[in-house]
Amino acid sequence: MNEVIDLLMKHTSMRKFTEQPVTDEQLRAIVTSAQSASTSSNVQAYSIIRVSDQGMKQQLSVLSANYSYIVECPLFLVWCADLHRLHKAYGKHEDDEPVYIGTTENLIVATVDASLAAQNAAIAAESMGLGIVYIGGIRNHIAEVSKLLKLPQHVYPVFGMCIGYPDQQSGPRPRLPLDAVLHENTYDSDRMTKPVEDYDRTMKEYITLRTGGKRTSTWTEDMANKLKTPARLHMKSYLEEQGFGRD
Repeated sequence: MNEVIDLLMKHTSMRKFTEQPVTDEQLRAIVTSAQSASTSSNVQAYSIIRVSDQGMKQQLSVLSANYSYIVECPLFLVWCADLHRLHKAYGKHEDDEPVYIGTTENLIVATVDASLAAQNAAIAAESMGLGIVYIGGIRNHIAEVSKLLKLPQHVYPVFGMCIGYPDQQSGPRPRLPLDAVLHENTYDSDRMTKPVEDYDRTMKEYITLRTGGKRTSTWTEDMANKLKTPARLHMKSYLEEQGFGRD
């Protein structure tokens, strides 16, 4: 093992931060680290919006299920899948050939690019002693978030990220056993049964201890409940309105 792997394996989401600011130098290091992430065909199909206005942070908090840590964190970034810049690049060399901007494939490319860049940023931040938490809740009211951030066509907010110095003590949440996620040559559904059963026992012990017995559910119970609850069914129509998925 080495320091990088050790850092990765210690990751835990942080939702409480001190008032110590994140410096501009740290922000630049975080963003330039993000830019060093892999990107499909060098399109770099993402943009990052730093939200420093407290009023805007308050609005984003309300739109994201009232997460107080959006307001309280010293640095809040919104990671956007961005094909608008690609469209601008095409405009410099426009010809009579058809253009394929908002295809489903390009939607996937932009989403993956944004996610890879954000994870690089998360690792860079944690290497400096900072903590982070991803905020998928900004997609709860994604049209309103997009209007607030003045996002043009072919751009959508994938998630937010709170960054700051942690003001909490918590260890990593147990992950699925390796045998549940690593396959050899072909996908083997049957071999997942025992590792998932083992993980159910692990998570039940973890959540019971963490909540002081207020919750005792297993992972499969949590996932079953999650899948029975409709979530963000507006995403398809929103993405179409933003110019995505029109193949």
